[in-house]
Amino acid sequence: MDIDTALSQRYSARAYRQTAVPPATIRQLLAQAQQAPSWCNTQPWEPVVTATPAATDAFRQALWDHVQAGAMPRPDEPFPARYEAEHDRRRKDCGKALYEAIGIPRADRAGALRQTLQNFRLFEAPHVMLVFCRRSLGFYGGVDCGVYLQSFLLAAQAAGVATVAQAALASYPEVARQHFDVAEDRRLLFGVSFGFADPAAPINGFRTQRAGFEQAVRWVD
Repeated sequence: MDIDTALSQRYSARAYRQTAVPPATIRQLLAQAQQAPSWCNTQPWEPVVTATPAATDAFRQALWDHVQAGAMPRPDEPFPARYEAEHDRRRKDCGKALYEAIGIPRADRAGALRQTLQNFRLFEAPHVMLVFCRRSLGFYGGVDCGVYLQSFLLAAQAAGVATVAQAALASYPEVARQHFDVAEDRRLLFGVSFGFADPAAPINGFRTQRAGFEQAVRWVD
């Protein structure tokens, strides 16, 4: 798959078939993502990947039990303080289109909450990757991990593996660190649930739009 096709066809899948991705394929995706560039070639990403649905289910249940117990989110890095101007508009347009795709009307706050909570079910995907980074590497370590994330997403798309990147999974880092025995000095930045998409699920027909680059770039002659 060429880069233009991978970029244009990739989407965030939120419903999955209960079929494991072959271990050889997962290793291939990780090997490809490992080629991502980083500051001084530090390669700061430290992903934890569930190789089997059973391993995924164990973490899914631990996370779900924690959320259902009423625990408050305590991310290692602060989430956005607010959304302004076009960022706020795009965010609202995205949410509106997503809920319309699955028949949740705007006034149905309970339905919207149920869908949001599916993040903590990993959208029932058979695999998950959690990306950690040493706290000492700060902001730029996180930037490098973002480049790693994009590399993984595009490699997965080219291999026919669906993905959804999830900042929500960073809401409860203490659960992930305890479950996977990760050192306290590693901050959890984000997760990626992945597997084979369920093509019959209406939610997988939802797509977002991108602004033209002219709206983002200041072009200087």
